[in-house]
Amino acid sequence: MTQYDVIGIGNAVMDVISQSDDAFLTRMGIEKGIMQLIEQERAELLYGAMENRRQIPGGSVANTVAGVANMGLKTAFIGKVRDDEVGREYAEKTRQGGTDFPNDPFTGEQLPSSRSMIFVSPDGERSMNTYLGISSEVGPDDVPDEVCKNARILFLEGYLYDKPKGKQAFETAARITRAAGGMAGIALSDPFCVDRHREDFRKLVKELDYVIGNEHEWKSLYETEDLGFALETAAAESGLVVCTRSGHDVVIVRGEEEAIVPVTEVTPVDATGAGDLFAGGFLFGLAKGADLATAGRMGCVAAAEVISHYGARPETDLKALFKAEGLL
Repeated sequence: MTQYDVIGIGNAVMDVISQSDDAFLTRMGIEKGIMQLIEQERAELLYGAMENRRQIPGGSVANTVAGVANMGLKTAFIGKVRDDEVGREYAEKTRQGGTDFPNDPFTGEQLPSSRSMIFVSPDGERSMNTYLGISSEVGPDDVPDEVCKNARILFLEGYLYDKPKGKQAFETAARITRAAGGMAGIALSDPFCVDRHREDFRKLVKELDYVIGNEHEWKSLYETEDLGFALETAAAESGLVVCTRSGHDVVIVRGEEEAIVPVTEVTPVDATGAGDLFAGGFLFGLAKGADLATAGRMGCVAAAEVISHYGARPETDLKALFKAEGLL
């Protein structure tokens, strides 16, 4: 059976990208520069209206895992797509990118595959309209035992807690991986997600092997404006705590060990995927046995690459960038 360095479980969302001007956004009733969730009928309307669309598999943890695959490690992504045009392309492109996608597209499901229609304006603003579709229906039956048993590191997407079956899928995957000697950790996903599931997430900080979040998510978790207090509380409860702070030093704490990782500020072309690829670089470092500061630097290098172009997945050999920075 295949041995995996890093596997992830989360929403399998196809990013559908199209160039559009402000007049088009106004005509279609799209609010510029924000992400909003939409229903199926609206999704079909917007999808049909997109010209010269480019489709790239996405989803937060899926992007992280794709980044780790780019770095040369063995990866798998557990997600759910329907046997439709978007779902088949999602599975095929994920596999082409070097990540195993163990669940074939589902037949007979009522909901279409998930997609995020991203309209890029001439000024670089991105207006995202996301239809969650079948990806948010992932449940414990979709978790392949053999993949989880053979994984060294499992990365979980906090958004899965929005549905009971997603929570069960998440807990099943973590139990199987850890019982086989692997590590399991979570991305806090966003401050609103933390608000919705604060009690569960506080429990996970104590139970899982590592937790990655940004400063807003950590402050939301402990209901404080004092980041130092939030991180001290988390570090006392968790095996490994990672806190990113947009454009500022990254803080990583494991027991008595602390690393403050400096960040080189980069003017983003497109900030989408920065957190996802930071996690990818960090998990690569963790899998390779790097010290905390080196793993954190790897995360920063990967994040800087992905914000230098459109799209949430790397376009450069990240391992080569690590070597150029003296990290390998």
